[in-house]
Amino acid sequence: MNGFARLMREQPHNWMKTYDIAVIGGDGTGPEVVREAIKVLDATSGKFGFKLNYQEYDLGGDRYLRTGEPCPDSMVEELRKFPAILLGAIGHPDVKPGILEKGILLKLRFALEQYINLRPVKLYDERFCPVKGKKPEDVDFVVVRENNEGLYTGAGGFVFKGTPHEVAIQESVNTRRGVERCLRFAFEYTQRRNKEKTLTLCGKTNVLTYAFDLWERAFHEIGARDYADIKREYAHVDATTMWFVKNPEWFDVIVTDNMFGDIITDLGAMIQGGMGIAAGGNINPEGASMFEPIGGPRQNTPARMSSTHWQPFAPAR
Repeated sequence: MNGFARLMREQPHNWMKTYDIAVIGGDGTGPEVVREAIKVLDATSGKFGFKLNYQEYDLGGDRYLRTGEPCPDSMVEELRKFPAILLGAIGHPDVKPGILEKGILLKLRFALEQYINLRPVKLYDERFCPVKGKKPEDVDFVVVRENNEGLYTGAGGFVFKGTPHEVAIQESVNTRRGVERCLRFAFEYTQRRNKEKTLTLCGKTNVLTYAFDLWERAFHEIGARDYADIKREYAHVDATTMWFVKNPEWFDVIVTDNMFGDIITDLGAMIQGGMGIAAGGNINPEGASMFEPIGGPRQNTPARMSSTHWQPFAPAR
C-alpha cells in the first residue's frame, strides 16, 4: 500500500486529518484532467472526513521552453516531502522526444524510487469495450510493472554515430533487489486483492534468457517460500497480448518488467474503454507516490504527426 493510502486508512474517520498533495498539470489536456480529478478528490474528502491541500508545480514543455531545464533537482527535493503527487500529462510538440520523458517522468520515478507502476484494467460498462461479448466481470485485472529498471535506466550508447558503421546499444538492467521487491509487492497485492489469488509472470524466457531467467527463478523461489497461498502462472508477453483480447477473464494480477509493462497496459487500457479511462500509480510504498492518467497530452494537432510521443495513441508514459 502506498504511503498516502496507508495514512488515510489508518486515521479514524471522526478526526479531520489534512494531507498536502503536489499537483503537476503539465502539458496539453493535463491541466484539464487534473482539474476534474481534484473535483473527485474534494468530493471524496468531504464524504470521508479528511482535508486536502494542493500545491501546484510548474513542470512541462512550456516551462522547458522558457528555462531550458525539464525538472530542477531542488523541485525533486520539494516533491519528496509530499505523500502523493497528482500528474496530468507530459509532452510538447515543440520539444524533441525524450527530453521531457527522461527529464521529468523518469527523473521523478527514479529519484523518488517509485519502483512500482500499478495499472488496474477494469471495464465499467460493456459498451466501452471494443471486444465483442466481454462484460465488466470479464475485464477486471491489475498489472504490476517494475518501474525503476529494465530498458528505462538509460544504460547503453553509440559507436560511430552518424556513420554507415553506426552501432547503438540499449541495455536492460535487472537486479535481484529490484526484481524481488517488485515480485513481493505483486504477491502481497494479490493477497490483498483476494480475488482469484493468481499471479501471472509475463516475460519472454525463451529469448531473453538472462533477464527473465532471473525473473522466473525469483518468482518461483519467493512464491514457494513466502506466498504459498498464491497460485503462480507464467505467460510469454506475446501470448499475454493475445489473451488480453481473447480471454481477459483469465487474469487476476500480472507482474512484469518495465518495457513489457509499458506495452501491455496500453492494450489493457483499450479493452477497458480507452486511454482516457485508464489510470496508473507510480508507487513508493514508503515514500512519495505519483498518480497519473495513462493517456498523453493530446491537443489540436495535424492528422499526420512525426513525433511519436505526440500521437494520440502513443503518449508520453
